[in-house]
Amino acid sequence: LRCSGAILAIDITNGDALHALIAHQRAHVARALAAEADAGETHFAVRRDGSRTTERGGGDDEGTCGLEKLTTRDRAGWLHGKETRKAPGIHQPMNNSPDSSRRDFLHTTGLTALSLPFLGGLRATSSFAADAPAKNAAAELPPLNRYPRMMQDWLVEQVRAAEARGNARLESLKTKADAEAYVKSVQERIRQSFGPMPERTPLNAKITRTLERDGYKIENIKFMSRPGYFVTGNFYLPTNRKTPMPGVIGVCGHSLNGKAEKAYQSFAQGLARQGMACFLTDPAGQRGRFQYLNEKLGSRLGGGTSEHIQMGNPQTLVGEFIGAWMAWDGIRALDYLLTRPEIDPQHVGVTGNSGGGTQSTWLCGVEPRFTMAAPACFVTTFLRNVENELPADTEQCPPRCLALDLDHSDFLAAMAPKPVIILSQEKDFFDTRGSAEAYERLRRLYTLLGKPENIQLQVGPDPHGYTQPNR
Repeated sequence: LRCSGAILAIDITNGDALHALIAHQRAHVARALAAEADAGETHFAVRRDGSRTTERGGGDDEGTCGLEKLTTRDRAGWLHGKETRKAPGIHQPMNNSPDSSRRDFLHTTGLTALSLPFLGGLRATSSFAADAPAKNAAAELPPLNRYPRMMQDWLVEQVRAAEARGNARLESLKTKADAEAYVKSVQERIRQSFGPMPERTPLNAKITRTLERDGYKIENIKFMSRPGYFVTGNFYLPTNRKTPMPGVIGVCGHSLNGKAEKAYQSFAQGLARQGMACFLTDPAGQRGRFQYLNEKLGSRLGGGTSEHIQMGNPQTLVGEFIGAWMAWDGIRALDYLLTRPEIDPQHVGVTGNSGGGTQSTWLCGVEPRFTMAAPACFVTTFLRNVENELPADTEQCPPRCLALDLDHSDFLAAMAPKPVIILSQEKDFFDTRGSAEAYERLRRLYTLLGKPENIQLQVGPDPHGYTQPNR
């Protein structure tokens, strides 16, 4: 739409003004085309079916030009289709290609037409609206091609309803007893979602190598979380601190190299330098735990996300949840950590980033022995994820969580009022607005429990990742 600045004069409160403005511009262009035709120029007319016809001089038989012939452009931005001389007073074509003219024409008129349904609720007080006859006001256009959005719209509706029910539960809490009952309620609902855990079997843990570092050492360890199902990890143990000392389970995100990822090594090294032991483990499908091997013992699926989905989706069909398998690996890693005489069982925590943030969050809900937690780059709300159409791995979607009115914050609420810090990033694809909403829900709960200082939110300045400001 180009009308010598008239668009700026519209009071955007109704679509009538825009429709009138389009009609005004059509008439303006029709007059220009008629002038060119009178000057003897040839025009390419684009029919409504997309075909092209050629006319010579004299204008059209109705004395006006409909949209099917709107194919010229002057320097102000109108489309050209002429292929002969320049008539007096008419701007020279900017592009003489008929094909290019048609593309430009379709871009301009198509975008104009598509904008009308979204602007149908606008009202205007422009002089154009006053001059335009009522018949020029186009009827409200139906939404185009709605079928591909049906699933998404339905899902958003369901998640909004679940969030509303969850918020209503929280808003009903008035006393400390109410808050304590809520914590027990989310613990029970999480158990229903994750299902029963398997029986504990021998870990058969083995230290395969030890590396000496400045102020700490690294032990390469493997153990079995289930019979024949190995978990690999690195145990970062301070060498200059009295024991017992705090211990932390570190869980990795979707790095192909698992615990060897620099950011994950960095947080484990940092904890060790601060006097805390850290047992950093590989998730299934990453580093030394590829499940779909090729002839070179690498992943034939590419590892990480691909393996998680390949493992997780078939499990869903038989009533299993890969997130529960990963949580069980974390629980058994804690079992091993607590066998170490260097560890203080009263000070054990869990942290991880991205997919590790997912595992950290789920572990807060299913393992009561953790005394502190710092999930990174994951905690937001299911609604923010769905509205943003954020893709997720199978382990990030606990079964029946919507029906059970569970959200990310509820898995942290399961360990309230123990200390928890939510680590978020300003530029993350996990919406930090949802992180703030999760924090506010937990702050209300922690306040009722008498420990508001035990819940915190840290928003780093970076994109997705366990960067130094958050570490």
